[in-house]
Parts: sequence; structure tokens; C-alpha cells
Amino acid sequence: MASYYNFIMFILFFGIILPTWVVGKPQVPCYFIFGDSLVDNGNNNRLVTFAKATYLPHGIDFSSGPTGRFCNGRNFADFMAEHLGFTSHIPPFAFSNGSDILLGLNYASAAAGIRHETGRHLGDRITFNQQLQNHKLTVSSISDVLGGSDLASNYLQKCFYHIGFGSNDYLNNYFITAVYETSSMFTVEEFTKVLIQQYRRQILKLYNYGARKVALHGLGPIGCTPYEMSRHSSNESCVEYINTAVQLFNHYLKLLVDELNNNSRLQNAKFIYLNFYDMSMEVIQQPSAFGFRVVKSACCGTGLNNGALTCLPFEVPCRNRNEYFFWDAYHSTEAANKIASRRTYLALNESDVYPFDIYHLVQL
Repeated sequence: MASYYNFIMFILFFGIILPTWVVGKPQVPCYFIFGDSLVDNGNNNRLVTFAKATYLPHGIDFSSGPTGRFCNGRNFADFMAEHLGFTSHIPPFAFSNGSDILLGLNYASAAAGIRHETGRHLGDRITFNQQLQNHKLTVSSISDVLGGSDLASNYLQKCFYHIGFGSNDYLNNYFITAVYETSSMFTVEEFTKVLIQQYRRQILKLYNYGARKVALHGLGPIGCTPYEMSRHSSNESCVEYINTAVQLFNHYLKLLVDELNNNSRLQNAKFIYLNFYDMSMEVIQQPSAFGFRVVKSACCGTGLNNGALTCLPFEVPCRNRNEYFFWDAYHSTEAANKIASRRTYLALNESDVYPFDIYHLVQL
């Protein structure tokens, strides 16, 4: 009965109340996005890489068609921009111009990771370190536009920063033992600790560039993706050793959020953790409660669970895309992204975010 009540409240709260907050002036002056293919919106389009989504059926439900988004429609960052009150989506750094930068930029790149070598077997990608360098250029340009570094600093501390890395460091690094040496160098726990230590240094660099309101994107249950299930699962169950590694990363990431928030040297900064793992598992375990019918197979792909090969050019996807959790072998549908963005913007459950949600972060 309690779960039914929560579901009804979810529909009422997010279906009626939430849209009233996105009318008018944006809640922050700018929104900067760092990450991988979950939020890439075109930065890989001109790179020499297999990790690009410039063809149909990607974008089949997006107003502009294929744009580089690994989705049938809008990704998480697109929905978050809408929740924050922006009237247009945040543009990719690769296609930005002078008029874009004051509203924010999206630096995300498919196959990118925390570690520099992550994803190299797929071709070119823009690592987190490189994304930080691109943002440094943006900060310099903002300083020029506003008339000085002090004015730029005051402006940037009001902006919202979303960071999401780590999935590729496991999927396209540690667990590909034929290509990468990390699994022979580290145990899973050692690798995770090294990863978090590097992530910490990178986040602090972003703080030095002016970031003060930062959301860190926890990893979802990547052992439940159609790709991993097609490779490792014989009974259509999630791949537990991969999910165990992901949960370990999330555990240390949440501890990092506490450390950063308790660091007296990081003045006026606040960091939050977005719990994508538990939110996703809730949907996977109770799909009908969220309007989904298919959570183990991809809408677009081939092979077992439509996950052996990801969505190929001009492949015919499923028709009932709103009933699928996974768009392709790795990525979620627009319908799933919409739910995740709502629950992290204004949390329905305390466990969705830590220590509070994005709505309250941007009000600080």
C-alpha cells in the first residue's frame, strides 16, 4: 500500500507541481556539463571514433533528429536544463560560439573517463582532464566578456555544474582485460580507490576554475545493461561482479562528497551525490510502477537482449519506446532520462540524492 501511495504522489507531484517552476528566468545563470555518452550532445561528432551517434535511429524522437546524443530523444542534461528554466538546451563545446558561453556549455564526450587511457580502443574521445582544459578556456573567455577575473568568479559561483564519470573506467578499461592492464595492476577495490583519488584532484581543479554548486553523478547498475547481460548472463539476471564494482565506486564517491563539503578551504562550495544506482534498480525491479514494460532488452540493437551489438545506422528500433528503459546496449531512453532528472532535481525519496537535491543546491 505504501509503494502505491508513493507512486501516486510521484505522479501528482512531478506531473503537476514541477512544471510550474520552469517558467520564467533560469534559476542559475549558467549550467556546465562534464561527462561521457550519457550526456554527450555532439562533442564526438567530428572525432575519429566508433563512439558517436550521428545517425538515425539515434534522435528519432528529438526535435533536430540525430545530434550526437546516445538516445532516442532528450538525455539527462537536456531535461535538467529544462527543470532549471533554460529555454534552450545547453550547447556542446565543440560547436559553441561567443554568445553561448555565458549560459553554459556541455563538454561531455562518449567513451571518456576519469583515466586518460579509458576508451582508447574506441578511438578519439575527450577525457575529463581534457574537458577541464576546455573549461579553462571558457572561463578565460567569460573573464574577457565580463571585464575581469573577479567579475567572472562572482558569476561562475552562481552556476550549476554537473559531473558524471566512472562508467567507462570500468566498462571500457578495467573489465576489458585483453586491452587494458589495470585489472592486472589492481584489485577492484584498489582500482576504485585510485580512481576516486584522481577524481578528487580533478574536481578540486574545477573548484579552482570557479565551480561552487556541483552535482556528482553516481554510477548506475551497468551490470544490468543489455550489453553486459548479453555477454555474461545466462538467465537474464544482472551481472553481479560488475554491479559490485559500481557500488564500491558509489560508496567512495559519497564519502568524497562528505570530505569535500567538510573541507574548510573550499569556501562557499557545496557538493551533492546523485544516486542513479538505486533509482535505476527501483525501476528495473518494479517497471510497471513507472510505466515501463521492458527493462532487460534494448529498444535498438541486435543479438541477445538486443545488446550484443549496439544500435546500428538506420536500424529499425522498437515502436513503443516509452515502455523501454534502455534505448540501446548501454544507454537509457528519453522516458527513463525524464524520470531520473525529475527525481534528482527535486527528490521524491531521501535516498535519491545526498545530502539534498539539485533544486535546493541551486538556491544556495
